[in-house]
Amino acid sequence: MKLDIFTSTVSDGSMKSKDGDQSVAQTNRTNFLQKNGLSPENTTLHTLSYGGDDYCRYLELTDELKGDGILRNSTIDADAVVVTKPEHAVLLPLGDCVGAVIHDTYQNIVMVSHLGRQNLEQHGGTKCIKHLVEKYNVNPNNLTAWLSPAAGKDNYPMEAFDGRGLQDVAMEQLLNAGIPPTSISITKDDTTTDANYFSHSEFLKGHRPEDGRFCIVAVMHED
Repeated sequence: MKLDIFTSTVSDGSMKSKDGDQSVAQTNRTNFLQKNGLSPENTTLHTLSYGGDDYCRYLELTDELKGDGILRNSTIDADAVVVTKPEHAVLLPLGDCVGAVIHDTYQNIVMVSHLGRQNLEQHGGTKCIKHLVEKYNVNPNNLTAWLSPAAGKDNYPMEAFDGRGLQDVAMEQLLNAGIPPTSISITKDDTTTDANYFSHSEFLKGHRPEDGRFCIVAVMHED
C-alpha cells in the first residue's frame, strides 16, 4: 500500500467550526480533500474532546463512519483512530499539537494520533503504539511515523518535560515504544512562528487575528 499525507495551510481556510457553525469548516474540508483528489464520502473527521481525564482513547474507523464530520456532524471522540482498509481517509484538524501518522507497512494499518500536551503527559505517544501491538499484533520495527508541524519549545515549552517541545517529547515516546529512529520523520515547521499555519496558542496571546485550525489528511492507496 502507498500512504499519502497532505497538510493544509491558512490559505485553505480553517478546518474547525466556529461558534457551533459547521458550514464554513465543512466547506473548507471538502474543498481541501477534492483539491488533493480525495473523496469526502470516503473521509472521516478525527475529533476529540477535552472533558474528563483520559486522553488515551482509541477507535477503529469502520466503513459506516466514512463521511462522518465531512458530510454530516461528527460522532468521533478519540485521541487516535485506526484505519485498516485502503481509500479511507482521515482528516485531523490541528492548532499547535502534533498529528502523528503511524503506518504498519506489513499489515497496512494506519493510525492517526493527536499528541497534545494532555495526551503526552499521559505518555500517549507510547500508549498508542502499545494499543496497536495489543489489538493488531503489530511489530514496532515495522512501523513508520510522520509528525506534523507543531508549536516549538520557544513559544510553547512543555513544563512537565523540562521545557521541551511537543515534537521532541512525541518522538521520545514513539522511540520508547520501539519504533526505529530512522523510521520517524518530523516536519520542522513551527506553527507559532510560521504564518502559513494556524496557531491556537498564538491567537490566545493576541499574536494571530484568527483562531483557526489547519489539518492533516492520511490515506492508504493500493499500489
